[in-house]
Amino acid sequence: MRSRQPKQLLLAFFGEHVVDDDPGPIRASVLIGVLEGAGVAAPATRATLDRLVQTGVLARSRQGREIRFSLTGHGAAVLREATDRVRGPRPFDPQGPGWTLVTFSIPEGQRTLRHRLRSTLTWEGFAPLRDGLWLAPGEVDLAGSLEPLRRDLPAGTVVAFHARELGEFPIAESVRAAWDIESIRREHLAFIDVWDDPAAATQAASALSVRTMLVADWLALLRADPRLPRQFMDAQWPAARSTQVYRRMHGQLAAPSAAEFAALVGAADGVSRRTGPAVRPSAPSPRRSSAVRPR
Repeated sequence: MRSRQPKQLLLAFFGEHVVDDDPGPIRASVLIGVLEGAGVAAPATRATLDRLVQTGVLARSRQGREIRFSLTGHGAAVLREATDRVRGPRPFDPQGPGWTLVTFSIPEGQRTLRHRLRSTLTWEGFAPLRDGLWLAPGEVDLAGSLEPLRRDLPAGTVVAFHARELGEFPIAESVRAAWDIESIRREHLAFIDVWDDPAAATQAASALSVRTMLVADWLALLRADPRLPRQFMDAQWPAARSTQVYRRMHGQLAAPSAAEFAALVGAADGVSRRTGPAVRPSAPSPRRSSAVRPR
């Protein structure tokens, strides 16, 4: 069984509680406590926070003895770009008709930029079709998606088109070659298996940790499902059920996790270092299928 990745958990935490409301810098001890409730050891959380600072997603500051972390402008843009789909009413439906095609050229020496671009395309539902050509269903807002990369992408790096299928050249075979549809189904079923349990919200001492795990798993599922048109799926396709499960569990967790977050963030800087944060998650996480993997 693979554990959730601390980066995905931290992004879920900041996306849920910070990017919209701006509560100010968050104490490192709060972040460590929330991730400990999700099964992540403190050293792994600290190392991930360091990496997120290095990549410009978070900024580090000090207040007294406390190290604190806040979103940078770049980090906030990255999280807001995902917000529409995370909270949208139909997160697994295509973004309009037709198909969006993309090609790009990034020199071998810019591997980090290439990875960031490929990661952004994958989040937007693209998959490599052939010879550097990437395909996504619908009319993807590519300009908005690439905005966080705009400063780093040289002019002319990305070329994009919107197209429709020609009747004489059906695209079904290409779609099944680009995406493993059965693997996407397994991702949905694994998410449902983990979270379709009304008691899961009370199995851990910390609703904040459980909500962070839920959103991290939801982000992983959204990344795995490219929003293919329904004609490529069967009648038992589980996306609608995944959405229902997520919304029900998220609704159950909203009030207690928000109250816990407010208590932790509002706690005085003089909270005892011996006892740690005001709420210290300690119970085991809900069961976790290896099929749902944060990327």
